[in-house]
Amino acid sequence: MSLFDKVTIGGEILSCKVHLDDTLIDLSSATDYSFDGTSSFQVPSFIPPEDFEIGIIIGPSGTGKSSLLKHFGEVHTSEWERDKAVASQVSVDTLMSLGLSSIPSLCRPYHVLSEGEKHRADIASALNADCRVFDEFTSVVHRALARSISIGLRKLIKDRGIKNVVLATCHEDVCEWLDPTWIFNTFDGTLSKRRLERQPITFELLPCSIKAWVAFRNHHYLTTEINKGAHCWILVDNKNNIIGFSSAIPLPHPTIRNAWREHRTVILPDYQGIGLGSRLSNMVAQMFLDRGKRYFSKTAHPKLGEHRERSPLWRPTTHNKESRSSGYERIVEGKYEYYSEAQRARCAIHKDRVCYAHEYIGSTER
Repeated sequence: MSLFDKVTIGGEILSCKVHLDDTLIDLSSATDYSFDGTSSFQVPSFIPPEDFEIGIIIGPSGTGKSSLLKHFGEVHTSEWERDKAVASQVSVDTLMSLGLSSIPSLCRPYHVLSEGEKHRADIASALNADCRVFDEFTSVVHRALARSISIGLRKLIKDRGIKNVVLATCHEDVCEWLDPTWIFNTFDGTLSKRRLERQPITFELLPCSIKAWVAFRNHHYLTTEINKGAHCWILVDNKNNIIGFSSAIPLPHPTIRNAWREHRTVILPDYQGIGLGSRLSNMVAQMFLDRGKRYFSKTAHPKLGEHRERSPLWRPTTHNKESRSSGYERIVEGKYEYYSEAQRARCAIHKDRVCYAHEYIGSTER
């Protein structure tokens, strides 16, 4: 079977006609532009591959991207109910895979989301409707967020085996992050089957005060409070963008010594969806392991919990995937005498929550 279909798309001539009034006559006569009231544009043409994962139509505005996109299908128009949260209208798994994984944001209606969150939600809605074409991809978001959306979409397409996704955009940077099968440039009419080399993104973990928590607290899926004795770090990239926050506190236990537990870990919404939360958590955990400490974490966030279920760096503890009711019963029975009243009250409120519980063991190759 040939890589290319024999059908050429595009090539049609689009035209429109307006009334030729005195204003237009004066405008055209003042230049060398000969105008009779008719404007025409020939859409670029090319032969697309017949079987692919991702295709990108790229070029400046007005070069025929949207017209070409119509040959691959209709763009999905999302209809959002104003009195329902986005998580009640689109698959939560799809939303999280595309980086809309902030629980507070998932619980809000579409019209109050940020432009970046709306863009993620619209893509998720289109995928759920079995739509495979996207116009103006990442045109309404800044480029750091575009990177996050692109990487999340690329992984989702690969994991689900989705085929023949076509995106139209004026931003060339997405080609690097999406790793497309083909790229058609409407500016020069070239079709390329190249896979671009991704530029590495490096990160650095820096210690910080608990005062930094104020910038992250509204994006955490649990309480906005933080332990005043927590040890804290921020995650920055090689362009000095602040991306995430993590903290840890000592783990009091009657038999386990030198133990710490994860306290708060948050990735800012613009950088969610590309695995940075688990990466940040692993970096902090490894730091404690290198110091001869044991490191534990409990989370109710399904994405992070399921990642640890699959990761060789973490092993489940005795109470993994249990509701907190069993722990609360042990508190009531007086087995955790060292718990403060505040801790006991918090456990009573959340006793029905199911949590993932793991210990970080690190890589055996280290």
